[in-house]
Amino acid sequence: MNNKKTAYLGLFAAVAIIFGYVESLFPFFAGVPGIKLGLANLAVLFILETYTWKEAAVVSAVRIVVIGFLFGNMFTIIYSLAGAALSLFVMTLMKKSSGFSILGISVAGGVSHNIGQLMVAALIVENTSLLYYAPVLLISGMITGLLIGILTKEVTKRIHL
Repeated sequence: MNNKKTAYLGLFAAVAIIFGYVESLFPFFAGVPGIKLGLANLAVLFILETYTWKEAAVVSAVRIVVIGFLFGNMFTIIYSLAGAALSLFVMTLMKKSSGFSILGISVAGGVSHNIGQLMVAALIVENTSLLYYAPVLLISGMITGLLIGILTKEVTKRIHL
């Protein structure tokens, strides 16, 4: 990895951490725990579009661990890693397939992120009644994924690495 690429990855990891912090300042409560816009995912999606899944995974892991230690706890990190891993896997598959726009990839990422977190939560609490949250989380994943996709599309137009 060259120095320029390393610098960009560090920059976008820092941007993701800042976005995570800003998002923590504005608590959003929709009656279901865990719903948020996910601004930090903008940096990850941009890196996935610009480089490869490996660089996106590094930025995602760094931002999750740092945000988790600064503003969360170990469970926050575990849930976020599960959601991010499934999300990145799905987005990478969709990116490799032709015919999916950045908006579609982002929506799939938002939905799969929530599914990953829900699966881990059900395993941790050993109770499948958490799956009642699924419809709301799927809808919120679609909405937030669309918003992040739109933002990432605009950033991608303006920033060329």
